[in-house]
Amino acid sequence: MDDVTQIRIGKHMTGIIGLKPALKEAASSCKGLSDNEIANKLLKFLSRRNYIEDRIKDVYAQAFLREYKKLIGEPVPEAVSHGLQIKVLGMGCPQCDRLELEVMAAMSETGIMGDMEHVRDLAEIGRYGVMGSPALIINNAVKSVGSVPPREKIKSWIQQAAGK
Repeated sequence: MDDVTQIRIGKHMTGIIGLKPALKEAASSCKGLSDNEIANKLLKFLSRRNYIEDRIKDVYAQAFLREYKKLIGEPVPEAVSHGLQIKVLGMGCPQCDRLELEVMAAMSETGIMGDMEHVRDLAEIGRYGVMGSPALIINNAVKSVGSVPPREKIKSWIQQAAGK
């Protein structure tokens, strides 16, 4: 199965096939290159396995460069999020999957749309500084850690974050 990684491209979360291996390769082969050269190299490589529309190639290139800089430990501003952003953190245990389903149900019941991502990668989970799973993050604010909150509570948090 191909490795698909979700990253922010513009204002949308997008799955990129083969991003992690491409970034690891770039980390070892792109030392000394300019940001523009690195971004273009990643774009060229990742375009082979991912459809990237010509008119937004620059947006993709900058997103790839941002992910590259994160990997090598350079400071980089996070991609600007637009609207409701929800992350479920957890490796895929039954509780983590249940939280994901509860969040989707809460979003459906409230009629509030937003981006939802289930982060399963341990290194990525560690970046959030939470010490348990599952964890729920709404618009970069940790709402729960270590349990699945009641759906009504999740709905309340979603409505509050959406300004409703």
